[in-house]
Amino acid sequence: MKPIWFKPYTLKDLEKLRPKTLITHLGIEFIEVGPDFVTGRMPVDERVHQISGVLHGGASVVLAETLGSLGATLVVDTDKQFCVGQEINANHLRSVASGHVIGVARPFHIGATSHVWGIDIRDEREKLVCVSRLTVAVRDLKAQ
Repeated sequence: MKPIWFKPYTLKDLEKLRPKTLITHLGIEFIEVGPDFVTGRMPVDERVHQISGVLHGGASVVLAETLGSLGATLVVDTDKQFCVGQEINANHLRSVASGHVIGVARPFHIGATSHVWGIDIRDEREKLVCVSRLTVAVRDLKAQ
């Protein structure tokens, strides 16, 4: 399969995007760039727990939007365009109290002005924890 990315990216390239962001604060790591998907993981610890001691649904949404927005960004020419989340939904299916969750983002649609990405988040036993869909707006840098 031919990669969908604008140019070849390595994990080192992606790590440069993390400093001083919510991504770093929550411990999200990018772990794989495939030909048409990006994968990341997030620790399930006190930073992302809700009051009952399990993964907060909002933290799952942060992981989903991070991976979907990253995927969208890798598709466009970042010298000319940028991507921003426009709408996201999530269904939380299983609780997780510790370990890591792993998210995989793949595109459903890649258009000139919008993308739609699907993100599956699983626990370390590969049980589905959350499914999410993200719509991303693609904007021209000069339009800022």
